[in-house]
Amino acid sequence: QVQLVESGGGLVQAGGSLRLSCAASGWTFSTYAMGWFRQAPGKEREFVAAISRGGGRALYGDFVKGRFTISRDNAKNTVYLQMNSLKPEDTAVYYCAASTVVGGTQNKDEYDYWGQGTQVTVSS
Repeated sequence: QVQLVESGGGLVQAGGSLRLSCAASGWTFSTYAMGWFRQAPGKEREFVAAISRGGGRALYGDFVKGRFTISRDNAKNTVYLQMNSLKPEDTAVYYCAASTVVGGTQNKDEYDYWGQGTQVTVSS
Protein backbone atom coordinates (compact mmCIF):
# COMPACT_ATOMS: atom_id res chain seq x y z
CA GLN A 1 0.00 0.00 0.00
CA VAL A 2 1.49 3.33 -1.07
CA GLN A 3 1.75 5.74 1.81
CA LEU A 4 3.22 9.21 2.39
CA VAL A 5 3.24 10.54 5.93
CA GLU A 6 4.29 14.11 6.67
CA SER A 7 5.54 15.34 10.02
CA GLY A 8 7.32 18.31 11.54
CA GLY A 9 4.67 20.97 11.19
CA GLY A 10 3.67 23.24 14.03
CA LEU A 11 3.48 26.77 15.32
CA VAL A 12 6.52 29.01 14.94
CA GLN A 13 7.18 32.73 15.21
CA ALA A 14 8.03 34.80 12.18
CA GLY A 15 11.72 34.46 11.37
CA GLY A 16 11.88 30.96 12.79
CA SER A 17 12.55 27.61 11.16
CA LEU A 18 10.88 24.26 10.72
CA ARG A 19 11.97 21.04 9.10
CA LEU A 20 9.25 18.96 7.51
CA SER A 21 9.71 15.26 6.83
CA CYS A 22 7.76 12.93 4.59
CA ALA A 23 8.20 9.19 5.05
CA ALA A 24 7.26 6.99 2.11
CA SER A 25 6.35 3.31 2.04
CA GLY A 26 4.78 0.81 -0.30
CA TRP A 27 6.88 1.42 -3.40
CA THR A 28 10.47 1.94 -4.54
CA PHE A 29 11.06 5.47 -3.29
CA SER A 30 14.08 6.17 -5.46
CA THR A 31 12.10 5.71 -8.66
CA TYR A 32 9.95 8.78 -8.01
CA ALA A 33 10.68 12.47 -7.93
CA MET A 34 9.24 14.13 -4.85
CA GLY A 35 7.58 17.45 -4.29
CA TRP A 36 6.16 19.71 -1.61
CA PHE A 37 3.03 21.78 -2.08
CA ARG A 38 1.06 23.96 0.27
CA GLN A 39 -2.49 25.13 0.55
CA ALA A 40 -3.79 28.02 2.62
CA PRO A 41 -7.49 28.40 3.42
CA GLY A 42 -9.42 29.63 0.40
CA LYS A 43 -6.42 29.36 -1.92
CA GLU A 44 -5.25 26.98 -4.62
CA ARG A 45 -2.66 24.34 -3.83
CA GLU A 46 0.71 25.95 -4.55
CA PHE A 47 4.01 24.45 -5.63
CA VAL A 48 6.80 24.82 -3.07
CA ALA A 49 9.68 22.59 -4.15
CA ALA A 50 10.57 19.39 -5.98
CA ILE A 51 13.58 17.13 -6.11
CA SER A 52 14.66 14.62 -8.74
CA ARG A 53 14.83 10.89 -8.12
CA GLY A 54 18.52 10.92 -7.31
CA GLY A 55 18.45 14.25 -5.51
CA GLY A 56 20.71 16.04 -7.96
CA ARG A 57 18.16 18.54 -9.21
CA ALA A 58 15.82 20.77 -7.24
CA LEU A 59 13.08 23.17 -8.27
CA TYR A 60 11.55 25.91 -6.13
CA GLY A 61 8.52 28.14 -6.24
CA ASP A 62 9.24 31.79 -6.92
CA PHE A 63 8.21 32.85 -3.44
CA VAL A 64 10.83 30.63 -1.76
CA LYS A 65 13.69 33.02 -2.61
CA GLY A 66 16.40 30.93 -0.97
CA ARG A 67 14.55 30.39 2.32
CA PHE A 68 13.62 26.72 1.82
CA THR A 69 15.73 23.68 0.92
CA ILE A 70 14.41 20.34 -0.27
CA SER A 71 16.46 17.18 0.20
CA ARG A 72 15.94 13.44 0.24
CA ASP A 73 17.49 10.35 1.74
CA ASN A 74 16.70 7.37 -0.48
CA ALA A 75 18.11 4.96 2.09
CA LYS A 76 15.49 6.19 4.56
CA ASN A 77 12.67 6.66 2.02
CA THR A 78 12.27 10.19 3.27
CA VAL A 79 12.10 13.65 1.74
CA TYR A 80 12.66 16.81 3.77
CA LEU A 81 11.81 20.48 3.52
CA GLN A 82 13.96 22.80 5.60
CA MET A 83 12.17 26.12 5.98
CA ASN A 84 14.01 29.16 7.32
CA SER A 85 13.06 32.82 7.76
CA LEU A 86 9.41 31.86 7.93
CA LYS A 87 6.76 34.51 7.34
CA PRO A 88 3.09 34.63 8.37
CA GLU A 89 2.18 34.20 4.70
CA ASP A 90 3.85 30.78 4.79
CA THR A 91 1.00 29.55 6.97
CA ALA A 92 -0.65 26.62 5.20
CA VAL A 93 -1.07 22.88 5.15
CA TYR A 94 2.03 21.40 3.54
CA TYR A 95 1.76 18.25 1.45
CA CYS A 96 4.38 15.97 0.02
CA ALA A 97 3.77 14.14 -3.23
CA ALA A 98 5.42 11.65 -5.59
CA SER A 99 5.78 11.98 -9.36
CA THR A 100 7.16 9.81 -12.15
CA VAL A 101 8.55 12.91 -13.90
CA VAL A 102 12.25 12.18 -13.65
CA GLY A 103 13.55 15.64 -12.78
CA GLY A 104 10.57 16.72 -10.72
CA THR A 105 7.79 19.07 -11.77
CA GLN A 106 5.87 22.12 -10.58
CA ASN A 107 2.63 20.77 -12.00
CA LYS A 108 0.49 19.23 -9.28
CA ASP A 109 -1.41 17.20 -11.89
CA GLU A 110 1.78 15.25 -12.58
CA TYR A 111 1.94 13.84 -9.06
CA ASP A 112 0.50 10.40 -8.47
CA TYR A 113 0.57 10.03 -4.71
CA TRP A 114 -0.12 12.53 -1.94
CA GLY A 115 0.24 12.63 1.80
CA GLN A 116 -2.41 13.90 4.21
CA GLY A 117 -0.56 17.11 4.98
CA THR A 118 0.93 18.80 8.02
CA GLN A 119 -0.12 22.20 9.33
CA VAL A 120 2.43 25.01 9.49
CA THR A 121 1.39 28.17 11.30
CA VAL A 122 3.65 31.21 11.46
CA SER A 123 2.72 33.89 13.95
CA SER A 124 3.68 37.54 13.54
